[in-house]
Amino acid sequence: MKKTLIIFLMLMTAMFGLGTGPVVAGKVKAISGAGATFPYPVYAKWAAAYYKLTGIKLNYQSIGSGGGIKQIKAKTVDFGASDAPLKPEQLDKWGLMQFPMIMGGVVPVVNLPGVKPGQLRLSNETLADIYLGKIRKWNDPAIQKDNPGMALPSKIITVVHRADGSGTTWIFTNFLCKVSEEWKKKVGNAKSVAWPTGIGGKGNEGVASYVKRIPGSIGYVEYAYALQNRLIYLKLKNRAGAYVEPNIDTFQAAAANADWAGAKGFYVVLTDQPGKDSWPITGASFILMHKIQDKPEVAKAVLTFFDWCYKNGQEMAKKLDYVPMPENVVELVEKAWATEIKDKSGNPIWP
Repeated sequence: MKKTLIIFLMLMTAMFGLGTGPVVAGKVKAISGAGATFPYPVYAKWAAAYYKLTGIKLNYQSIGSGGGIKQIKAKTVDFGASDAPLKPEQLDKWGLMQFPMIMGGVVPVVNLPGVKPGQLRLSNETLADIYLGKIRKWNDPAIQKDNPGMALPSKIITVVHRADGSGTTWIFTNFLCKVSEEWKKKVGNAKSVAWPTGIGGKGNEGVASYVKRIPGSIGYVEYAYALQNRLIYLKLKNRAGAYVEPNIDTFQAAAANADWAGAKGFYVVLTDQPGKDSWPITGASFILMHKIQDKPEVAKAVLTFFDWCYKNGQEMAKKLDYVPMPENVVELVEKAWATEIKDKSGNPIWP
């Protein structure tokens, strides 16, 4: 019986790559990543489909962009994920390359009984003043001006923001800096800021949970979290002066003119883009990997996974209201893989 069990386990190991490490008999059985919560719903969907197809598991920690950057710098994961793109000088300093994986939108969400998704409108200035703590009630004249004829409650506004270092916060505060000089001077743009008011939730999940529970609250989350949690999203006034709803069409409109080819290190910011149909808080989510790889076979497995996602995961992404990367951008990215990611001997890992 014992001998039969040993033989069975040996056969299972050979067939499915079972074992204790990430690589078994030359076959990678698992890859690991950590970082942004913004793309987590689509990464989870892709990972489940890829596992069924290949038996390779993705272990992804949805801990926020700041945590993802720390972990990839420390080489405790195979890749990091950040919604805040690193500048070329930062990439050079830490020996990293980055590439965009998916695009989506950050959306303000509220808990106001009787208000339907897309019914309440906010101008850029009004949204900034709410997060500055200057507007404290929902029937404030500034909100009423954005919503003529709408009956607004005399209810205290509870501001909800991220408590952790977050690329979603980086995108949100980048937008606020572009539309509010006061925000730019007093608070600024970063993954973590000194919030003038409000309570903090960890991850997009934490912010969504607070908004769901607290009447009168307002928060900001990635669009998929708004849909999954059935939160009431707002219309925002964009750079062209039009009030638009968040959806795949308005995200695509914002991303349409992005100059990925001319951006060193793929450093592109999609907030406050021109165009009457553009969602003003659109952003890309980026993958970070070391240029020199200690485990080339694992790095190749990571790149193979992302190549599959680019080429086979578009419909899954769209169903979750993310914007897939255009084919011309994918071509640019994979050319960069071939020239930038190498083993210790300087040999390219891709293709």
